[in-house]
Amino acid sequence: MLKNVAGSSFDEVKLENGFHILEFQNESIETLHFDRNIDSTFIQIHFCVKGNSKFLFNNGNYSFDVLDKRSIILYNPQRDLPINLEIRPKTILISLLISIEKFHSLFSKEAGYIPFLSKENSHKKYYDDIEIKPMVLIVLQQIINSSVNSSIRDLYIKGKIYELLSLHFQKDESSLGEYCPFLVDEQNVIKIRKAKDIVIGNIAEPPSLQELANEVGLNIKKLKEGFKQIYGDTVFSFLFDYKMEYARRLLETNQHNVNEVGLKVGYSTASHFIAAFKKKFGTTPKKYVLSLKN
Repeated sequence: MLKNVAGSSFDEVKLENGFHILEFQNESIETLHFDRNIDSTFIQIHFCVKGNSKFLFNNGNYSFDVLDKRSIILYNPQRDLPINLEIRPKTILISLLISIEKFHSLFSKEAGYIPFLSKENSHKKYYDDIEIKPMVLIVLQQIINSSVNSSIRDLYIKGKIYELLSLHFQKDESSLGEYCPFLVDEQNVIKIRKAKDIVIGNIAEPPSLQELANEVGLNIKKLKEGFKQIYGDTVFSFLFDYKMEYARRLLETNQHNVNEVGLKVGYSTASHFIAAFKKKFGTTPKKYVLSLKN
């Protein structure tokens, strides 16, 4: 397992049987070590979002690096490939462990151009080392920066991983123009996250888009495109959903009446708040509170 060091984190999500995602973030000044037994029925795909890592095999007799913004695929049906990993300082790595059976079920129609799925290669070991595509890097950043409710986080991650795989193995690069290349820059991602924190912190009186863009140091176009790419919605649609969820939680405490909750989330009149709440949840705040009591 991963050594526990301040400034580092490790997370594992089991998406389903034979399908795991591992997320390593080492913001410490130490090189961390991770060991895991992986049998020969699994394909390993490792994405180095930032920094670099080293994989050691055969008791350290040979090794190779996973460098910044590169990904590797490892598959050997003839022998186990346990993970013996060195995670260098300031490194973020996301690893997918997928059983060959699960992988075949996902990509059976694409066997013609995924080399190790073809019949002639199915019993051969396979290794690939490529640069991470810009659109794949965006999805990886979305996974790392996800702030969705914990109760649905696994579902969100699962959807993003399927998107990640489809983009990673996609041959046609024509869709590149649909993505925002500036998001690959970590500083721009930080600015978008700051924008989200600002609107949440000013939930009752949020800044205008221009004020928000000025505060985080982006132009409006990049702010709008970046926010949509990372959080899947426009700034104010995101804020509306956040307001309604926050209002719902306040109502559940039974410590505030409907007028007070409306004011806390930025509605000067109760009627406007009630209409917004009903639009979101299909019921009025009063009926929602009554349903909790029943």
